[in-house]
Amino acid sequence: MPDFPIIEENRPTHRLINSRWPAIGLFDELVDDEAELRILFDLEMMANPRHQVASGRLVLIPDDGLVTGPTANMAMAAFVHCHDGGGRFNSGKLGAWYAALDVDTAIEETVYHLTARLSFSEGGFPQQMQMRELITRVSEPLLDLCGAKEEHPELYSLDDYAASQTYADNLRWPLKEDGAAGLRYDSVRKEGGINVCAFKPSALTLPITQGDHYQYEWNAKGEISVAKLTEIRR
Repeated sequence: MPDFPIIEENRPTHRLINSRWPAIGLFDELVDDEAELRILFDLEMMANPRHQVASGRLVLIPDDGLVTGPTANMAMAAFVHCHDGGGRFNSGKLGAWYAALDVDTAIEETVYHLTARLSFSEGGFPQQMQMRELITRVSEPLLDLCGAKEEHPELYSLDDYAASQTYADNLRWPLKEDGAAGLRYDSVRKEGGINVCAFKPSALTLPITQGDHYQYEWNAKGEISVAKLTEIRR
């Protein structure tokens, strides 16, 4: 397994999600205890068959890895409601919190992945989507993969995530108490961009701040334009 340094990343990170997902969760204001939260999540998922996969992911989050309180729903959703194929550093069995150190990189990352998914459908284009910016910090140490593209190209493949998922799975299970809580790595979608991937919700600083909204609009050919809809002073 490659040996990377562990660093503290104190800068704000930017994540973009579809604005249709609620900003306030059902349990955000109800409990402040992890054990109670797990019980409430289990009850909700038992009552809704669509959430059974999410319930299986919830149990994989380590003890003391959950978060409660305002905006906890947005943090938890990234882990239990993830794409079945996973991402660069997570398999489909459990999600991760992906974000970038600047919003332009976050836009390039989401544009790439959303365009790819829409292109699989005959009715994917034309399409419109509004995206919400989420801003937070990662409060626990990260393995720093930045600058390792040439030495470890398997972790930076444009489209094949098999090697990078395996690498990350070996870090996450079991997640060592004194180990890194995620990764920092170079973006392959935007030159000079840097991303972070947090392995557990509790690695994030709450509350998460809501930033700007963006309109993504694809034409019939799948060509995209991006416009900022709001600007919020921070």
